Amino acid sequence: MEIIRITVDALIVERGKILLIKRAKDPYRDFWALPGGFVEYGETAENAVTREAKEETGLDCEIVSLAGVYSAPDRDPRGHIISVAYLMKVKNGIISAADDAKDALWFDINELPDRLAFDHSKIIQDALK
Repeated sequence: MEIIRITVDALIVERGKILLIKRAKDPYRDFWALPGGFVEYGETAENAVTREAKEETGLDCEIVSLAGVYSAPDRDPRGHIISVAYLMKVKNGIISAADDAKDALWFDINELPDRLAFDHSKIIQDALK
């Protein structure tokens, strides 16, 4: 039996820049992506996005608003995975890529890298309209 899995994505935006991580693992190894990951059993999506942002960027962030829900069955090569995306802001911390991220950098929202993973280009465009 196939199951649908839930992920979260963090759109961390400050002063016209967005924080992206370079993926250390497949799928999309070495592509830029929004910090995020799978919601763990017993965890809320809100707690998951805060945890994933901290694990992958080293930053303590807080949710500003829900950016959107992305549920296209083919959006992730690993299977039918629904993502809940949140607009977030940094509370404190120093950028330090870790966990599934090999790098974390701020990008001007008008000059995003070409190699974005999954449907993250669409998520970013939708959120920053």
